[in-house]
Amino acid sequence: MRPRAPTDATDPVVLRARLAKLEPVAAAQPGSLRIVRAPGRVNLIGEHTDYNRGYVLPTAIDREIRIAYAPTDDRRVVLHRLDTGQRGAFDLDHLPERVGGWLDYAVGTAWALTEAGLPLRGLRGVIGSNLPTGAGLSSSAAIELAVAHALLADPADAPDPMTLARLAQRAENGFVGVQSGLMDQFAVACGQAGSALLLDCRSLEWRAVSLPLDEVTLVVCDSGQTHRLAGSEYNVRRSQCDAAVAVFADRDPAVRSLRDVSPELLEQAIVGGWLEPVVLRRATHIVYENGRVIDSIAALERRDLAALGRLFAASHASLRDLFEVSSPALDALVEIAVGTPGVVAARMTGAGFGGSTVNLVRPDAVAGLRSAVESRYATQTGFTARVFQVIPVAGAGLMPNPGVGPLPA
Repeated sequence: MRPRAPTDATDPVVLRARLAKLEPVAAAQPGSLRIVRAPGRVNLIGEHTDYNRGYVLPTAIDREIRIAYAPTDDRRVVLHRLDTGQRGAFDLDHLPERVGGWLDYAVGTAWALTEAGLPLRGLRGVIGSNLPTGAGLSSSAAIELAVAHALLADPADAPDPMTLARLAQRAENGFVGVQSGLMDQFAVACGQAGSALLLDCRSLEWRAVSLPLDEVTLVVCDSGQTHRLAGSEYNVRRSQCDAAVAVFADRDPAVRSLRDVSPELLEQAIVGGWLEPVVLRRATHIVYENGRVIDSIAALERRDLAALGRLFAASHASLRDLFEVSSPALDALVEIAVGTPGVVAARMTGAGFGGSTVNLVRPDAVAGLRSAVESRYATQTGFTARVFQVIPVAGAGLMPNPGVGPLPA
C-alpha cells in the first residue's frame, strides 16, 4: 500500500499558495520556500510503559502535519493554522510564557532547541494537517517535530532523529507541562515505512519490526471523544507509578522504575500488602504490559494473528480495569470491533481519556467494520466515530524541492 495522496490541507501547492497570500515575505522569495512534514503515530501495544522505562511498539502513520515556511533573519516566528484560521507569533530572543494553547508546543520546541545550543532562524509559515486533533494520534508530537525541523538555521546540520525526539519530549515536559514519555516523539521522528518500532525506553535501543501488511491492515477508529493530555489525569497516573517505584525500591535497591519489577516481585507485593490498592493496580498494568509487548513481537515474527488478538484484548482490559484510562466510548468501539468478522485485534491506543482505538483487520473486512461502527456506535455512546485505514510511513523531515517552480496564483 502506498501513502494516500495529500488532501487540500497538506497539498504542497495549496500550502505554498496560502503562505504567499498570508505572508508577503514568502511571496518575495519563493525560491527559499520549504515544506516539512511530521506524521502522527498509532501505538500497537505498550501503553504508559514509556515513562516507566519499559517497551513500546508504535508506528508512524500517513496522517500528518505539514508546515510550509520561508526562513527569515529577523528572529520572528509567525505561524498560521489553516484549519482554524488562528495566527500565532513569538520572538526567538524573548520567548513568551506558556498560555495553554496550541502555540505552546511551538514555543516549547524553540525553548528546548535553544537550551541545547542549536542555532535557530525566524520563519513565516502555514500549518496544514489531515491528522485529527484530540484523537490520541500524537498531533502534539507531530507539531513539535515539524517546528523543530523548520526552526533549525541549517537543516543540513539537524541532529539525528532520536536527539530531536528527546528535545521535543523536553519541550512537552519542561514547557507545556505534560510529563509524557518518549514514545510519541520517537515514533514521529524515527518512523520506518512498512514497519512498527520496538523501543526500549531505558536503553533507547530500537529496531524496526515488520508488520504482516499482506494479511492485515491498520485501522484507526477515532471515538470522537476528545483526548486532552494537559487537562487529564495523565500526570496523576505517572505520580502513582512513581509512588509504586518508591515502595519497591525500599525493599530492593535495584528497582529504579517499574520496568525493573518482575511478576514474582509484584506477587510478593500483593501477598505482603506493600501497596495501596490504586497504586497496586497501576503497577500491575505496567509489569504485565511490558511482557505483552515482548510477546507481541514474537507473535508478529511467527505471524500468529490469533495470539496478537489475545494480547490486544488483555492490554485493553488492563488499561480499562487496572490503569483506568479507557472510557465507555473506547470500550464500545473495541466491543464492536471484536464482534466484527475479519477483525483480528482491537484495543484502545494512546494515553486514553478519550482518543482512538487501533485495529488489525483483514483487508476484505474493513468495510464491515466501518459499517458496524456507523450503525451501532453513535446510538450506544452519543459520539460520532471516524474509521480510517493508516499506513506505516517514514519519520519527520523536509520534503524535497517544495519551492521549485513559480508560486501558484
